Amino acid sequence: MELQDMLQTQGKIRIVQELVPGKQITLAHIIAAPDEVLYQKLGLNPEMDYHKSAIGIVTMSPSETAIIAADIGTKSAGVELGFVDRFSGTLIVTGTVSEVEAALRAIVDYSKETLGFEVSEITRT
Repeated sequence: MELQDMLQTQGKIRIVQELVPGKQITLAHIIAAPDEVLYQKLGLNPEMDYHKSAIGIVTMSPSETAIIAADIGTKSAGVELGFVDRFSGTLIVTGTVSEVEAALRAIVDYSKETLGFEVSEITRT
């Protein structure tokens, strides 16, 4: 969970962020048939067939768990690793809709059943 406290100090804005560690997946979302510009803006593989592809996004804490999630996702389905950040706990995978869905399902299930995480439902647009 993130807490932002904005203070007005001497004409400057200071942002203080606090992370309250928990064992949780806060977002697991599939974007089916994303617009080409989304791939470009995220720096993802430009050779994908955008109309048959999907982007999977997962955020989790502790943030280092994104490394484990990336391993599980890439081993459980034919997805490509688009981005993994061990500092923010963000993971992005790409592939077909069914591949991305299988990868996110494997990540969520493993996190819940093996690691004892609280998990959000997988959503889709």
